[in-house]
Amino acid sequence: MSNPTGFLEHPRLDTPHRDVAERLNDYCEVNEPMSPEQIAAQAERCMDCGIPFCHNLGCPLANRIPEFNEMVYYGRWEEACAILHMTNNFPEFTGRICPAPCEMACTLNLDQEPVSICHIELQIIEKGFEQGWIVPKPAAVKTGKAVAVIGGGPAGMATAQQLARQGHDVTLFEKDERIGGLLRYGIPDFKLDKSCIDRRMDQMQAEGVTFRPGTNVGVDITAEQLTADFDAVVLTMGAGAARDLPVPGRDLRGTYLAMDFLTQQNQLNHGVTIDPADRIDASGKTVIVIGGGDTGSDCVGTSNRQGASKVYQFEIMPKPPARGETVEQWPDYPRFLRTSTSHEEGCERDWNIMTKELRGEGKLQQLVGCKVDWQEVDGRMTPVEVPGSEFTLDCDLIFLAMGFVHVQQDGIVTDLGCELDGRGNVQTNDDWATSVDGVFAAGDAQRGASLVVHAINEGRLCADAVGTFLKK
Repeated sequence: MSNPTGFLEHPRLDTPHRDVAERLNDYCEVNEPMSPEQIAAQAERCMDCGIPFCHNLGCPLANRIPEFNEMVYYGRWEEACAILHMTNNFPEFTGRICPAPCEMACTLNLDQEPVSICHIELQIIEKGFEQGWIVPKPAAVKTGKAVAVIGGGPAGMATAQQLARQGHDVTLFEKDERIGGLLRYGIPDFKLDKSCIDRRMDQMQAEGVTFRPGTNVGVDITAEQLTADFDAVVLTMGAGAARDLPVPGRDLRGTYLAMDFLTQQNQLNHGVTIDPADRIDASGKTVIVIGGGDTGSDCVGTSNRQGASKVYQFEIMPKPPARGETVEQWPDYPRFLRTSTSHEEGCERDWNIMTKELRGEGKLQQLVGCKVDWQEVDGRMTPVEVPGSEFTLDCDLIFLAMGFVHVQQDGIVTDLGCELDGRGNVQTNDDWATSVDGVFAAGDAQRGASLVVHAINEGRLCADAVGTFLKK
């Protein structure tokens, strides 16, 4: 333990951000690093609890948080980096975009002042790359076994890296033109610079992973070819089926799924040419984002950077309490109002809003909505329209950011014959195996839409299970 009274001597510091007026003019990362003195003081706040809930309950990866905090406090950064990599393949991803369940589990969160775990983790990994401590770790001995990993997001990348380090010949297939999945195309650059993905790809390639981007498995390569050419197959393509909005007027031009909007902007940022007829441009327009989660927040930030004249974000659920007013404590996940950097940049938010209809002549012109009250109906909490609350709002663009329902079922999942669970995801057993011999699944493809930290963890666990299978 670094300093038994550190948490009394130093208040929590939140991650520094670039000035709003500056960052709205570009797509560079919003977050800035703390100074060396600040980060050491934040690490000093860790109490090295007898039962560190942050480590063994809060973090799906079981990151050894008190240990790397202590190393940072003593300036032993290389050891901190090594400790971090024992459990996490990609701390630069989780340090940037994980909602930090570890911090919610921190003992200091009892008074809403948890240790700044996420930012400490990020500064450790960035120092590791800066100092050259992060190098390829190829297997000493090859097994001669070949594994196909389908889906290049965080679950697929973690699975592929772990299997390659076991000595297997791993090919990572991705239908998009570049590896990364939603990290590459769904997360805006202002939250995750894509060079973070590229430098990990360089490491993985040096470890023996073969990348096959631009390959639609099930179309460009059949299920029969896949099972014939590889000793094992792992499905990690994520939960790609977005939740839609079944209301009149949904087909009006100007109404888009959030991922179509976010993907296009990320492509533009990296030199992809978009046909002007297909361009989704919020410049000078009134934008409504439907969905109150992180994806909706990303649409807000991207719309503001494109120059939207007005941005609204509507959520059908009730407004959460302020952080200090929430009654939940660990192990219940505290539910409180979260305000993102995108919200700080300009957005009018409202809750208990249900969309009833979209209107327009050929293109979107208005949203018709109402207020709802959540009531128990037939044993289920159901949104009930508040009488007299209907309203009409002029708008030019609507982005649907209501989450994802399950894996894309058509294509390779169907072709392989994998059974699905009750929610429409790939069914697996405790060993990550599907109903098809030699085929495994991990991440959102079998869990449903979730966090990047779960994807990485499940990729690691699935790789261990595949390694055991290949030894039979």
